[in-house]
Amino acid sequence: MEPLPFGQLPSGEMVEAYDLSHPDGSGVRIITLGGIITSLRVPDRERKLADVVLGFDNLDDYLKPHPYFGAIAGRVAGRISGAHFELDGQSYPLAVNNPPNHLHGGEGGFSRRNWCATPLHRPDGSPSLRLEYHSPDGEDGYPGNVDITVTYTFTADHRLIMETEASTDAATPFSLTQHAYFNLAGEDAGDASNHELQIFADSYAPTDDHMTLLGRREPVIPNGNDFRESRPLASALPHLFKQHGDLYFLPADFAPSDRTQIAARLRDPSSGRTLTVHTNEPCIQFYTGMSLDGSTTGKTGKPHGPYGGLCLECEGYADGPNTPELGDIILRPGADYRRTTRYEFSNDY
Repeated sequence: MEPLPFGQLPSGEMVEAYDLSHPDGSGVRIITLGGIITSLRVPDRERKLADVVLGFDNLDDYLKPHPYFGAIAGRVAGRISGAHFELDGQSYPLAVNNPPNHLHGGEGGFSRRNWCATPLHRPDGSPSLRLEYHSPDGEDGYPGNVDITVTYTFTADHRLIMETEASTDAATPFSLTQHAYFNLAGEDAGDASNHELQIFADSYAPTDDHMTLLGRREPVIPNGNDFRESRPLASALPHLFKQHGDLYFLPADFAPSDRTQIAARLRDPSSGRTLTVHTNEPCIQFYTGMSLDGSTTGKTGKPHGPYGGLCLECEGYADGPNTPELGDIILRPGADYRRTTRYEFSNDY
């Protein structure tokens, strides 16, 4: 697997692209900037391939403001309330990049870092890409030197696997996610509100009008944000808070371990494609893509409009440093940090 040039950063550093692909034409392209998944090709019921993630085909667009298309978000994915936290008796102010909160690691964040890439092959022949990044003490306001490895693998049966490992020399909040926007009809298909969604969770984290987490856990609301049974997104949108989507607490047996369980399922009736998400993360953030406003243009020249892609972000409870009873995301020296999220694609052959 040879690296492909994808452009040059203002610093002069080169960004590379890697294709993890199979003879049937399916595959995923990943760039070193932000570990971004720029394309993901999987077949429909007629074995026709389509790219099912939103994004761009050039580096310039990824360097402009964009809603984390396909990126690794961190050091903490999600919103830290009030853009500050206390840890072991010390207060840490963070950048307020989503007022009044701190979102996805701040103005920089891992989505803006250029990771070091190493191609790998698994014993079963599946291509993998190992991405490594050293986050220094104080970066984006967080304590501790953290070494992170994210390994992507794409299997012949169309499973995209994301495995994360990390270590630190000082206690720090840490929780990553993959921020892909999925449209199973194809990235150029427009509105994805006809997709059918199921989320295997019976409780969620309510927010205020600024999407600030309120520090409590509540049961899902019947005919509101309840996706325990599969339902079309279009019928749910009028009942979702701000039509945004919520952070869901997965069952207790999802507690981080080497075992993953099903968290969500997304299906596009038009193509027959289904995405099933497995994880050992404790939460999943569903986002409808409601803020996409056509200001960015996709790989085939069509604008990214509202609900053009849906996010299923497996992660820890972002505001855990302030409300640890809802989810402890503090990484400490000597801890064995391993997380796995698996995106399985199938269709109605």
